[in-house]
Amino acid sequence: MSDIKKMYRTIMADHFPDEMIIKFGDQTLIYKKRTWKIPDSKTGELIEKGLRYGENPDQEAALYELVNGNLISGDCQFIKPGNGLVSSITEEDMIQAGKHPGKINLTDLDNGLNIIKFLMDRPSAVILKHNNPCGVACGKTLLDAYERANMADRVAAFGGCLVVNMSMDKETAEMVARNYLEVVAAPGFEEGTVDILAKRKNLRIIKINKINELERYKTLRYIDFKSLIDGGIIIQQSPANKIQSKGDFLPAKAHYQGKEYVIERMPTEEEYDDMLFGWNVEQGVTSNSVIYVKDGVTVGIGTGEQDRVGVAEIAVFKAYTKYADALCFKKYGIPYKAFEFDVKNGNRKKELLLGIDEETRKNKGGLIGSAMVSDAFFPFRDAVDIGIKEGVTAIVQPGGSERDFESIIACNEANPKVTMVFTGQRVFKH
Repeated sequence: MSDIKKMYRTIMADHFPDEMIIKFGDQTLIYKKRTWKIPDSKTGELIEKGLRYGENPDQEAALYELVNGNLISGDCQFIKPGNGLVSSITEEDMIQAGKHPGKINLTDLDNGLNIIKFLMDRPSAVILKHNNPCGVACGKTLLDAYERANMADRVAAFGGCLVVNMSMDKETAEMVARNYLEVVAAPGFEEGTVDILAKRKNLRIIKINKINELERYKTLRYIDFKSLIDGGIIIQQSPANKIQSKGDFLPAKAHYQGKEYVIERMPTEEEYDDMLFGWNVEQGVTSNSVIYVKDGVTVGIGTGEQDRVGVAEIAVFKAYTKYADALCFKKYGIPYKAFEFDVKNGNRKKELLLGIDEETRKNKGGLIGSAMVSDAFFPFRDAVDIGIKEGVTAIVQPGGSERDFESIIACNEANPKVTMVFTGQRVFKH
């Protein structure tokens, strides 16, 4: 067992070059490998190294920053040097390094920035694990946003990466420090906050100044590389979110066998807010995905499934389980599973657990009044029916299915009627 634990403390050497040059026709892009001088947590020895390791401790990895060249392809001008976020983190930005970061730490941070760049109009927090959001929330204050994001999925947030869009204040830092996280990133840290966070010695506390400028990254494009097992590479433009305001949504309508089907109820202002928030969060969720959001916080997040009705059901299941856990934690100060274990061993009353379950069922895991968000169209109405059954009042999806009319019928038949809008854009993320 000691050898297994040791593998996670290993700093793996990499044999990647210090410089990487990519030629696109007559255009040249130059990248420089990023390394940091960080003291070893055990010996105090200063070690210069890039990524600790890749996705796993036996995979070499390297991080490169674009330092020269700007690719133009067709009418798309890709991101220029000097706009580095994660790839330009220095030792000074690592207010507490904890230890050399691994690939997963930085890809989680990157996707957190990818989501929060759409939420810059108010205090926001994103908690991620395995490159998917666990909880995302906006709030009146940063403390409010963090607390809501954390309570959206306390279980998955354990060991996660937190990204916030405002300077960390002491009140928020105190709440953050109660939980185990791997990374905390903010545009700044108010006096005294680092001392609070640094009590967790291995926590990576990272300052990213450009978080304050993230809104302009909404329209910046980059080249997305996908390497194949045969050594081949697929390249594509990064996605662009076309929905910037409620006016970009399209009222759902469809034609089928000469008949027009139109959604009968338009969204309220609150529903527009949630649909816009949910669609922005969807930009960072692995497809196939369906998520539920309410009042500016994620309620249930279903990710990476092969069928849409299945992921809609999984997101409902997660909403119920996370709601029950949050309820148990607020009432009794322990996780639901720990309470359940105590009941099984005769250390707590079963009636209390049944009360949590009943309240969760009554409130349908917090889904009543929520917005359902899908990254691709619904091929059948079955997934829409699942959301309606759980009390969603608004649905946002790309549209474009041959059976869009069935989904519209499902919404119009609901009592009370459910509203639906189309985005005219699919946002798969693999």
